[in-house]
Amino acid sequence: MTYQPVKGSRTVIALVQDRPGVLARVAGLFRRRGFNIASLAVGRSERRGMSRMAFVVEGDAETVGQVAKQLDKLVDVVEAQDITDQDVVYREMALVRVVAVPETRTEILQLVDIFRADVIDVGAEAVVIETTGDADKIDSLIALLQPFGVREVMRTGKVAMPRSALVKGGRDGFNVKR
Repeated sequence: MTYQPVKGSRTVIALVQDRPGVLARVAGLFRRRGFNIASLAVGRSERRGMSRMAFVVEGDAETVGQVAKQLDKLVDVVEAQDITDQDVVYREMALVRVVAVPETRTEILQLVDIFRADVIDVGAEAVVIETTGDADKIDSLIALLQPFGVREVMRTGKVAMPRSALVKGGRDGFNVKR
């Protein structure tokens, strides 16, 4: 039901022009190289007319690094980098619709509270829960909600960026030695 990254997954981020067809060209580059995009998130960036993409791609460091360099050469791509080996902060978000009849709502709300999630919609027979965190946290919540009847799950995929430098003049994403 949920994606479990295989060993060898890499996270690539890219700053791209916000134009029609950019996503197709970027995804096409991965496809032509035979990579499966396990997760993809795209959204507006802090720069007007630019978007950021985060990909989780299955492959080894050297090959994915080469694809990131080739991405960097596409006309619509401003910069791209494999950030897997850097110190990064990342999150996923999920919306989960679960059956919630009066007899089970209290127990469901307790789980929501334990996971620091939020109920964002309440209906006669179901609730929609919003949760953020790493994939394991989201998977755990969904697994605990299964006995109640999970009707629908929508996940964003991983969004990531290098952690801020801990010392003045330091490089973002390089706070720990690996």
